Amino acid sequence: MPIPLDETHDAQRKSWVASANAHSEFPIQNLPLGVFSSRGDTPRGGVAIGNDIFDLKAACDAKLFTGDAEKAARAASATTLNELMALGAGPRAALRRQVSALLAEGTAESRRAQPLAATLLHKAADCALYLPAMIGAFTDFYAGITHAENGGKRRGTVPPLSPNYKYVPVAYHSRASTVRPTGVPVRRPNGQRVVDGDKLPTFGPCLKMDFELEFGIWVGNGNEWGEPIPVGKAGDHIYGHCMLNDWSARDIQRWESAPLGPFLSKNFGTTISPWIVTPEALAPFRTAQPARPDGDPKPLPYLWDDTDQREGQYDLEIEVLIHTETMRGRGMPPQRISMSNTKHLYWTVAQMVAHHTCGGCNLEPGDIFGSGTISGPTPENYGSIAELSFDGTKDITLASGEIRRWVQDGDDIYLRAHGRREGFVGIGFGDCCARMVAGKS
Repeated sequence: MPIPLDETHDAQRKSWVASANAHSEFPIQNLPLGVFSSRGDTPRGGVAIGNDIFDLKAACDAKLFTGDAEKAARAASATTLNELMALGAGPRAALRRQVSALLAEGTAESRRAQPLAATLLHKAADCALYLPAMIGAFTDFYAGITHAENGGKRRGTVPPLSPNYKYVPVAYHSRASTVRPTGVPVRRPNGQRVVDGDKLPTFGPCLKMDFELEFGIWVGNGNEWGEPIPVGKAGDHIYGHCMLNDWSARDIQRWESAPLGPFLSKNFGTTISPWIVTPEALAPFRTAQPARPDGDPKPLPYLWDDTDQREGQYDLEIEVLIHTETMRGRGMPPQRISMSNTKHLYWTVAQMVAHHTCGGCNLEPGDIFGSGTISGPTPENYGSIAELSFDGTKDITLASGEIRRWVQDGDDIYLRAHGRREGFVGIGFGDCCARMVAGKS
């Protein structure tokens, strides 16, 4: 069902939290959810607002919420948001409306909240952020068609896409236990790989480390085992979104993937941005799913919904930046090396949910999907370094004078996303960033 625009999207609405009004990633029109702690206290749910975090437990204790919003705020007072996610869309939307009213300038609700600012607000820079939920399962899709085509070309596959690609939202089950939030370093993995020119494998550290620019999808209320989710109802089960870097060891992947697909090349680490940007916040940035090229098959009926095709995709600018040890030492800022858009996904999120559950698989609150790498049609839009460097055959020259063909130890990789539309306030997701560090021998 479409999410209606309401007062929470009003571009004229300002917050009494001044930092939220100054070109912030987190204006009052965003209000993403996450889990934080301040000064070593117990982790709990919060809402990002400007440079601060609004404490949902403190607001609940101050009796600032009513109805479904109070129910949602109490659920969010736990150390993870799984209980909140299980409540579904209604309480989430009610919480958003009341938090917006509490933080807005000139409302009756804000006149109650603003005097409590010292209790309700925590400087984000002084807080620790955690995974928003206990992740039970992680599924990685392959819905970026340009990335899939480029991968096929690198492998010499003719045609580059497998015959099922345009019929099936291709995916594999990945490793939930190694998903980490922004700021946690990722160790370079060991594994079997065939070094260029060799005929037999050797064991050692990955030599071709890559990132993948992906859109994360958080599952809210799940479905019963054996009960598929119709594509037209899939939106009811999506709790929100983040950015996701599915780190990939390309040399290990190349050797191990036949016949069952990637294993060690993908299970060592995935980085996500820690804030859940809700479907309500993203409502202004919904757009039509791009029409399929002539000759492409129409999805089978269980994957087709007219409303989903009209507004089931997002128009979000997404980018990759690199910050090397040398750049940090010289005081240089991170450098953007790719710019893409979620519109380049071949399948909508609702189609991913419908396909995932069509055989009876049950999703649970806190499950997470990756969209697959989102590459655009031109090289500057490619969402992995394997594509940007043409599988390590082309130099990527950085502003520092350094050359990259693969990610090196000490490199920080940032993924960022922004929604921008005329007449609306732009919103961001916050950084999805991790440093690649040397592995253990």
